[in-house]
Amino acid sequence: MDVELMKEWFTIENIMDLLSQYRSFGPIPGILLPMLEAFLPFLPLFLFVMANANAFGLWLGFLFSWIGAVLGALLVFLIFRRYGQGRILRFLQRHPKVQKGMNWIERHGFGPIFLMLCFPFTPSALVNIVAGLSKISMAQYMLAVITGKMVMIFTISFVGYDIRSLITNPARTAIVLAVIAILWYIGKRIEVKMNMSVGKDDNDR
Repeated sequence: MDVELMKEWFTIENIMDLLSQYRSFGPIPGILLPMLEAFLPFLPLFLFVMANANAFGLWLGFLFSWIGAVLGALLVFLIFRRYGQGRILRFLQRHPKVQKGMNWIERHGFGPIFLMLCFPFTPSALVNIVAGLSKISMAQYMLAVITGKMVMIFTISFVGYDIRSLITNPARTAIVLAVIAILWYIGKRIEVKMNMSVGKDDNDR
């Protein structure tokens, strides 16, 4: 696509018009898109949450994103909890890394799941799958998902709910980019620490 054409289209007026059209569909896409991300983790949850916050306002946008993300996580958990023992999915449980993850989640429970789900760049889809295959209680898992997703989605919503100021105010844009970078770094450090802990626990057995 021609760069100049992209520059002409990428204006605050066009973006706000697109968000207005998105808002006209009501809460369904606002809930459905974050829910789909639980099944298709390559989808940009960060952008979905920001779009909801800009289209519906900070609080409603946060609520729709949170409901969708929690529903998606619950569905993935239930699918793997229900069918994980079946012939089609049984191979997952035999994978060494999945087995280590399952054992680690069963031993540590709520805390690490909550912590991982607080950050948008940790592999939450993998957490949902491994938790579903493990013996962690559904109540314990759902408490971690509800609270962890609440922290993560509100942070993204608060950071990016005003696209107009992100485009027109370079200082705010710089702060938002810095916050995203910090969240990414912390999330990756947590992921590394937890991977090291899984390996250490496995060696100690």
